[in-house]
Amino acid sequence: MNPTITSIGILTSGGDAPGMNAAIRAIVRTAIYFDIKVFGIKHGYHGLIHNQIERMRSHDVAAIIQRGGTILKTARSKEFMTDEGMQIAYNNIKNQGIDALVVIGGDGSFRGATEFAKKFGIHIVGLPGTIDNDIYGTDVTIGYDTALNTIIDAVDKIRDTASSHDRMFFIEVMGRDAGFLTLRAGIACGAEAILIPEVDSDINKFIEFLENGFRRKKSSNIILVAEGEKAGGAFEVVKKLQPYLTGYDVRVSILGHIQRGGSPTAYDRYIATKMGTEAVKALLQGNTGIMIGIQNDKTIYVPLEKAIKIHKTIDTSELEIINIMNV
Repeated sequence: MNPTITSIGILTSGGDAPGMNAAIRAIVRTAIYFDIKVFGIKHGYHGLIHNQIERMRSHDVAAIIQRGGTILKTARSKEFMTDEGMQIAYNNIKNQGIDALVVIGGDGSFRGATEFAKKFGIHIVGLPGTIDNDIYGTDVTIGYDTALNTIIDAVDKIRDTASSHDRMFFIEVMGRDAGFLTLRAGIACGAEAILIPEVDSDINKFIEFLENGFRRKKSSNIILVAEGEKAGGAFEVVKKLQPYLTGYDVRVSILGHIQRGGSPTAYDRYIATKMGTEAVKALLQGNTGIMIGIQNDKTIYVPLEKAIKIHKTIDTSELEIINIMNV
């Protein structure tokens, strides 16, 4: 055990993701198990600067494993990106006696954590919490599985209406500039086509798809569009394709923030608990500047700098599955 770690602070930063509460619960109870004090920091880095720091005990995380969102709240903080802001944050955690931080968030959150660690030598471990699944070094991020299931549930319902009215639906899926959610959801819900930012949209191929679908007199068509698609979101794509949509009754649906919320799936609860437990153990073993990832169902340590510098690539070969399933 690392004798310098007597107290750990936890914060959630960036967009919320289902399973963050399960991770908080795991960190708190693992710290208590090893006789380490634990503090919750409200509203992410903003809370660090404004001293929104509270001691947490076991009962504070009772009955939260099933809850979506984050009990610690989350916010973005431009103030933290300044030298002055970071100095105030550091002073606050030192005044509380906090020796290490566990940061649950995505790429932006890890960049802030890395800079903070460099400036002040604070021990930091990151947990990948984002529905986008775009963090290098881990097969899955906390929240991704729940968001994927939420999308599939919504698309299944939309397809009922699409089939009943012989309509074509363009459905916009979250994911920022990454198409992981769109690709996997497209395969799982039987979408006729998908548009993701990792692949340049070939309008001619898409037009060919429309014509083939029309000739086969399909009763419905579901097209998933990633919000970061280079051709634009779902409304923009439809606008560009308007001349070729004759004969189709077209609708657009933006799934929006329902993809972030909801009770986490069993898998998200499992990986969040596993990662949270491992984060505390890693700190007590003297590890810092790392992210806890999962590869092949095993927890691994990934340097935070590597996690933010290397772009996680999507397996575009899976696009062929969409084409094969629509013969």
